[in-house]
Amino acid sequence: MAKNLNRIKAVLADKQRTNKWLAEQLGKDPATVSKWCTNSSQPPLETLMQIARVLGVTADDLLRLEELPAIGARGELL
Repeated sequence: MAKNLNRIKAVLADKQRTNKWLAEQLGKDPATVSKWCTNSSQPPLETLMQIARVLGVTADDLLRLEELPAIGARGELL
């Protein structure tokens, strides 16, 4: 599975915001947000949508779609 699925760190840099700021906005532990920013873990979909709203971007802007595995016609990973 791909490791760099999200662009949260890049979008935070573009918006001149910090991990700590994002953690405060979401009511999350800063260590959790740090893990998302380093792609060592991924936020749940609902949280990803909250992150997008807080940063004023779309959820697509937070994802590296090219890093997702290809899916065949029958739904199997290629």
